[in-house]
Amino acid sequence: MPFVLLYLVVEIVALVALGSVIGFGWTLVVLLVGSLLGLWLARREGVRAAQALATAVGERRVAHSEVTDGLLVAAGGVLLFVPGLVTDLAGLLLLLPPTRALVRRRLVRAAEEKAPGLRTARIRSEGPVVDGTVVDGTAVPDEPVRPHGVIEGSVIEGSVVEGGIEPPERRAS
Repeated sequence: MPFVLLYLVVEIVALVALGSVIGFGWTLVVLLVGSLLGLWLARREGVRAAQALATAVGERRVAHSEVTDGLLVAAGGVLLFVPGLVTDLAGLLLLLPPTRALVRRRLVRAAEEKAPGLRTARIRSEGPVVDGTVVDGTAVPDEPVRPHGVIEGSVIEGSVVEGGIEPPERRAS
């Protein structure tokens, strides 16, 4: 309940302040143009986020940034439907790709600080995901036909070091 009261006070103060600076009529124009622009941006960015997610799934990549973008676009759309100048502005900012990238990085950093295991999961998830079973050092496909192909080859032993993978013979020296 205190948040609803705070929301109402902030929105009323923002509308009165804008109305006193530019006038009542122009304030209505700003609200209308902001809503129309926001709806157009929400549709455009929502389609882009869905296409990016579909591409990531098609390439069999972990789509953490695509999902986060989609959630931020959805949050921006919800903020546009909530009446008020401040929520419209916040929604518009979430729909703009540069602002959304900043918010996404901040959210990821905050989540990784609270759960350090997330950073390891994000680092390990980069690159293509290959389905297969390791048998005698060779990747064998689980199914005979894969729509996106299976990379077959030998399993290489090594350890991850700064800048790449260090072969086992260099580790011993």
